[in-house]
Amino acid sequence: MEIKVIEGAFSVCRLKDLGQARMEDDLYFLGRTDEEISLVCRTESVPEDTVSREDGWRAFRIQGELDFSLIGILAGISAILAEHKIGIFVVSTYNTDYILTKAVDFERAVALLESHGYGIAGQGPEEKRTGPAGR
Repeated sequence: MEIKVIEGAFSVCRLKDLGQARMEDDLYFLGRTDEEISLVCRTESVPEDTVSREDGWRAFRIQGELDFSLIGILAGISAILAEHKIGIFVVSTYNTDYILTKAVDFERAVALLESHGYGIAGQGPEEKRTGPAGR
């Protein structure tokens, strides 16, 4: 299993209305329920007038498309990080899962996953590393 680091800083926000989100950004997650509108986006793209926000997140994703029949992938990652007291914020898409940790814990989280056999990919192929299991 391979993890891809997503460069940049992220924020988690509550919005007043859907129109506040910048739909042209390359990466954002918008969720609406009967109680709230949530946005995860790059910190530089946080709307000016949010209800609340929390900055200081970094992100990685599980590389590739995950079949819905696969079980336990996210549970395995979250168990490793929980065991080391690293909190996560997860967003799932049709294809895969994105995991955010606080920036202060991010490098340690990636190193822990690598030590548990997860391959780590950076932005380009020259930055690709493989974990101890050779994945």
